[in-house]
Amino acid sequence: MNSKKNRSTMRLLGAQVKAARMAAGLTQRQLAERALVDEETIASVEQGRRRLMPPLAKSLDRILDTKGTFEAGVDNLPEIDQFPLYAEEYMLHEREAISLSWYDNAVVPGLLQTEAYARALLSSRLPAYDEDELETKVAGRISRQEIMQRKNPPTMSFVVWEPALLWPNGGRETHRAQLRALRTYSELPGLSFQILPLNRTSHAGDAGPFILLETPDHQHLAYAESQRGSQWVSDADEVSILTRKYAMLRTQALTIEDSRSLLDRLLGDQ
Repeated sequence: MNSKKNRSTMRLLGAQVKAARMAAGLTQRQLAERALVDEETIASVEQGRRRLMPPLAKSLDRILDTKGTFEAGVDNLPEIDQFPLYAEEYMLHEREAISLSWYDNAVVPGLLQTEAYARALLSSRLPAYDEDELETKVAGRISRQEIMQRKNPPTMSFVVWEPALLWPNGGRETHRAQLRALRTYSELPGLSFQILPLNRTSHAGDAGPFILLETPDHQHLAYAESQRGSQWVSDADEVSILTRKYAMLRTQALTIEDSRSLLDRLLGDQ
């Protein structure tokens, strides 16, 4: 299904939310307060600009007495062609986050990837994407970097295990260009980039990569990816565990200045 058709479906579902809200005699603000979300979230859903997520759909069905209509609508809404449903919810929060903390152990974090690096990475996927899918995936990944161009970009922290920087994904030139990009990113205000070196005898991130984020209303969430699935974490206890892991990773990693020096050495060695 193409993205134009999907947007039409989202607008239809949004129009149904608006009709049910008005029938209940509620303003967008009143509905948002009852659903414990921002007024802008309701407005975006009604206008078809934001996908209605399952938890909100369930809340709206309860508040508006629509007897499962929106929950069923979400269940039957075609997949967005760039990202599966579980990732789409993360992308929405990522675009609005006021802070992001990202640990990766195998590849350069997606928000810091060059287009050539992302293309090489996605091209090696099994089963392989067809040409149209590949172009969509690459464009989607690169477009996420727009959050760094926001008037008020999020505070961002990255910790990357050294092997991810040694792997020559895409070949020598792509690898070198990616390292140069990381060196440039490391100088951005509000962004810290740290390398966890191979010689550490203790490693708080050995269970795999994860991302922590803080929303504009100061909700703390986490997202973790694995070989065959991803996990969206909102339980406070689980988020706390990952937050403590990340704090330990930052102490085990090189300082920001020493990480820049290591990038310089890696660039000099090539």
